[in-house]
Amino acid sequence: MLEIERKFLVTSDTFKEESFAQNRIKQGYLSSVPERTVRVRVKGNKGFLTIKGISNESGMSRFEWEKEIPIDEAEKLLLLCESGVIDKTRFEVKTGSHIIEIDEFYGENQGLIMAEVELKSETESFEKPIWLGEEVTNDKRYYNAYLSNNPFKNW
Repeated sequence: MLEIERKFLVTSDTFKEESFAQNRIKQGYLSSVPERTVRVRVKGNKGFLTIKGISNESGMSRFEWEKEIPIDEAEKLLLLCESGVIDKTRFEVKTGSHIIEIDEFYGENQGLIMAEVELKSETESFEKPIWLGEEVTNDKRYYNAYLSNNPFKNW
């Protein structure tokens, strides 16, 4: 139940050519406080409810609990969320033994393209594609819960 991930900005859209999967995602927050974010997500034709704890000092690790829920329930819960629903397409790219997930944002976060890779430990290495740019793991502005309240277009 521990999520370990690193986040990066993306420098070009060449990742789309390398992608083996993509899904449209809409997600909102029932609670966006850093100590316990509660997220509702519709990804393709599936619904999810996720609870995340506060990140550790490095910004890489935090508690995460996620359960799949019926899509109709997820869609109804999205209506109860705080304002600022996130709309994005997630692309998946295999690099070495890892999957990098790249999110291309729409709406008020248009222009932001960010990648994340989940790791087994904070010191685990992975192959970095040429389009992977600046690391923003410990920059809270790039958390989706932050983006829902403070859109990228306002930076």
